[in-house]
Amino acid sequence: MTYNKELIAGKLRRWEKYLDDYRLPTWGEIPDIGLYMDQVVTLLSGYLDYMPPELKEEQIITPAAINNYVRKKIMPEPVKKKYYRVHIAYLIMVCTLKQSLSIPTLQTMIPMGLSKEELKRVYTAYVTRHRLACKYFLKEVRVAAGGILGHGPEELSEISTDDTNDLITSVAVISGFSRLMAEKLLLLEGKDLTNGGSIEPRLTRGQE
Repeated sequence: MTYNKELIAGKLRRWEKYLDDYRLPTWGEIPDIGLYMDQVVTLLSGYLDYMPPELKEEQIITPAAINNYVRKKIMPEPVKKKYYRVHIAYLIMVCTLKQSLSIPTLQTMIPMGLSKEELKRVYTAYVTRHRLACKYFLKEVRVAAGGILGHGPEELSEISTDDTNDLITSVAVISGFSRLMAEKLLLLEGKDLTNGGSIEPRLTRGQE
């Protein structure tokens, strides 16, 4: 595959600027007036509008997906067909995490049955972590794409490249390792070295 280096550099810089300004809504910014399904879809599409235009053929969220999340008890049921702040907070977390985690994994990360105050704490912490992860991601992209972006030697590292194919490979592999790490760590919840640890085997006589 061949790519125009100037085009890629320009796209990366514009996306970086957009993500640098991007924020998920705070708990207080989410409406709590009771929205119908089509209003929720429109609202979420605006909140989660950080995809490049070229990748927007598919909807970020659909009524069918929301109904499925309710049916699978990933989020609470609407109240008389209306969705409130609690529902939208769940949907924001689910929609941003489902890009890298399976639905069953999400259910262990975002438990049901939380009180409004508990969910507010969980959601607020998630928004903070999302922002920090976004900033970290941008920092790593600057390094990985250093050659494409024309950075000086002091800003480059072993993973830096001036080849778009290499950059795609790097971020794809990192994505896979990131998902694997998240899933492996989730499996360790509530366990210790006796039932979930990787204890090194004892050496037998003659191996010491």
